[in-house]
Parts: sequence; C-alpha cells; structure tokens
Amino acid sequence: MKDPKIDLLAIGNAIVDVLAQADEAFIAHQHKVSGMIKGGMTLIDEARAVELYAQMPSGIESSGGSAGNTIAGFASFGGKGAYIGKVAQDQLGEVFRHDLKAQGVLFNTQPLAIGAPTARCLILVTPDGQRTMNTYLGAAVELSPIDIDEDIVSSSKITYLEGYLFDPPQAKEAFRVASELAHKAGRKVALSLSDPFCVNRHREDFQAFVENHVDILFANEQEAMALYQTDTFEQTLEGLKGVCEVVVITRGPQGSVVMAGERIVEITAEPVSKVVDTTGAGDQYAAGFLFGYTRGYSLDVCGRLASMAAAEVIAHMGPRPNMKYADFLKKAA
Repeated sequence: MKDPKIDLLAIGNAIVDVLAQADEAFIAHQHKVSGMIKGGMTLIDEARAVELYAQMPSGIESSGGSAGNTIAGFASFGGKGAYIGKVAQDQLGEVFRHDLKAQGVLFNTQPLAIGAPTARCLILVTPDGQRTMNTYLGAAVELSPIDIDEDIVSSSKITYLEGYLFDPPQAKEAFRVASELAHKAGRKVALSLSDPFCVNRHREDFQAFVENHVDILFANEQEAMALYQTDTFEQTLEGLKGVCEVVVITRGPQGSVVMAGERIVEITAEPVSKVVDTTGAGDQYAAGFLFGYTRGYSLDVCGRLASMAAAEVIAHMGPRPNMKYADFLKKAA
C-alpha cells in the first residue's frame, strides 16, 4: 500500500453561509410562517431562500457547509486536506473555491455549468448562541459518483463524509462509491450524522451505512439517540459499542465521549467565557479529533484538540477558525 499523500479528504455540501443575529420573536414568527424549527436545519427551495433572505437582519457571508468547515479547521491545524463538493459556475461558487484554496485545501471538483446556483445556508443565531439553519442546496445536490476522484480517495488517510449529503439520492450513492474506494485502498472512512432531523429522515439507510461502511462515527447526543431510537444516553452508548472502530459522541457543555472497542474515554469541554454562535462547533470538533487521529495521537489528546477547536469557534460568529489551530498542539500534548 502506497503512503497517503493527503491526510483528510472531506466530501459534503458546498455551501456559502449567510449568518445573522435574530431574536426569539423572529424565530417564533418564522415557525408560524414556514415551520422553521429553532436549533435545527430545514431544507428550503429557491423561492423561500429569496423570501427569507429579504426578511433577515443584515449579516455576514462566508464559505461554509459542514464538511467544508471541517476541512478548513483541519488545514488550520497544519493537516494536508482535500475537498469534494459541487458548486455552480457563479460568483458564490468562486468565493467558496477561493476560500478553500486560500487555506491550502485541494479542491478540483468541476463546477456545475448549467442549472441551479451555488448552495447557500441562511443561519439565524439567537442570543443563546443557538443556530437555526435554512438550507437551499442548489448545485450541491448535483454531486454524483462521477465527481468522486478515485486517485484522491485512495491517496487520503481518511475520507470524511457529511451526513447532510444523505438527502440527494445520487449524492448518497457517491458516498457508497467513496467508502468502497477508500477501503479498497486500505484507508479509513469517517461519517458525521450532522443533524437529528436528517437522521430521522434516513434512519434505516444511516444504520446500514454506519454498520457496513464507517470506521469513525461522529454524532452529538441527540443524533446518536435518534439513530437507534434510544431513550437514555446510557442506552445509546451500549447500542453503539462495537458498531464502528471509533465512536465519538459530543454533549455540548458536558464534554464528549470517545469509544473504541471496550474502552470509553470521557473528554471535558473546554471553558468558554461567552457562547456567541454554535455554528460549526461539531465541524471543528471533528477537525481537531481527525487531525490528532491522522497523527497517531492517543484518543485523549485527539479529544482535547477537538474540544479546543470547538470552544474557539463558538466564541465568535462564523463556522471557521479565527486563529491558527496549530497553536493548540503544545497545549494538548
């Protein structure tokens, strides 16, 4: 087996985020109008995206998407990363591509020349730091098996898959192709469940994919409980034990739990003086953990790097680092 040239390949929805601060009354009104669920992710069409954008308070725009955020954080640690995702041949698509390449991430997926515009996620952040996401997938849903570059997959230590991409059928097939290519090359496959509503939409498919294709599973407590419809965290831990080589469950302020076989490691959450925006917390946690894992660090150190990255990102607006995560390496050793 050849030595991998890339540490981490991330595959996901290529999305430009629009973040704005909103009060509880705005969320409550939008719930009545469209069924928007606070703290969740709702898929919307182009017409709704235009309508909501016009009603939102002014905000900031930045390249996002769960896997895109993770690979940006991974690069900030100093890891060699690559990304596969579909953007359109438009202005937002160029912004997304430029942002990743500026981080040193390899991104060669061919843009969509004709059809839907680049995806965007309208994110409303309430005073408690919770983010409510409204996603128009646009060109992102056009990702298909033909976009999966076999050379890049086989050259990557780990291929990391974003659960949100389970919604479009051809993207789901792209996941299967990527996981089979990775395992054929003797590499690892990681998956983030992304969102409990996403898990509920595709529970059986997720279960089968996790059990047959995934080596490293990331989920928050709600997502993990939704996967096997358990009632308590203890039942969830027991149900996930041995399902994958490594299972990582995040619990917000309560920290996280890492399971590997019979071993269970509890990771303490890093202190945060003020939670500003939880967007990207899970994404950057995965970035820190996977960086440590690709370096052969212990599960404890992987978890500490992950917690540091998650704490940094929730202390400011936006889902990507505001500092070089490589600075955390000495603190976590």
